[in-house]
Amino acid sequence: MTEVIRVGIIVLSDKAFRGDREDMSGPLLRELVLRRGWKAEKLEVIPDQAEKLIDLLIDYSDRLGLDLIVTSGGTGPAPRDITPEATGRVLEKDLPGIAEILRVKGYEAKPTAVLSRGRSGVRGKTLIVNFPGSPASVAEGWEIVADALAHALELIRGAVSECGRPRPGRMPGE
Repeated sequence: MTEVIRVGIIVLSDKAFRGDREDMSGPLLRELVLRRGWKAEKLEVIPDQAEKLIDLLIDYSDRLGLDLIVTSGGTGPAPRDITPEATGRVLEKDLPGIAEILRVKGYEAKPTAVLSRGRSGVRGKTLIVNFPGSPASVAEGWEIVADALAHALELIRGAVSECGRPRPGRMPGE
């Protein structure tokens, strides 16, 4: 992919928003985005409020035209964890495999990863992915899905026309 991938990062945390706790997952996501050669255009920490998240997701995708939006936090079963529901209200296409593999592989490191309810999908030409709030889960999860995110972005942009073809030098099924 030759075009720069433009990324928005949204952290949902009442405590970090109030300044009661330092946000560590947002800066980590920014670093992971930059390591891929992508551009982290936005990083915001917001309270766990559905309408605020919905407004930002729509703004980042529809007005700013960002390629990828990653969220961190608010994916668990606690009363104020609203990220999956808010994300679902703006998605046009679900991509459940991303969130599923984050849970499955996350379980291998920490069994409570199955409690994450994160979602992923597409709005317009923007890929949206919910990550859990812990920096360790963000780092592990990013490594698991980063290549798939890059390919999804190519597909969303229409840059890939033959998904079923084997890569050069590889046989089908390898």
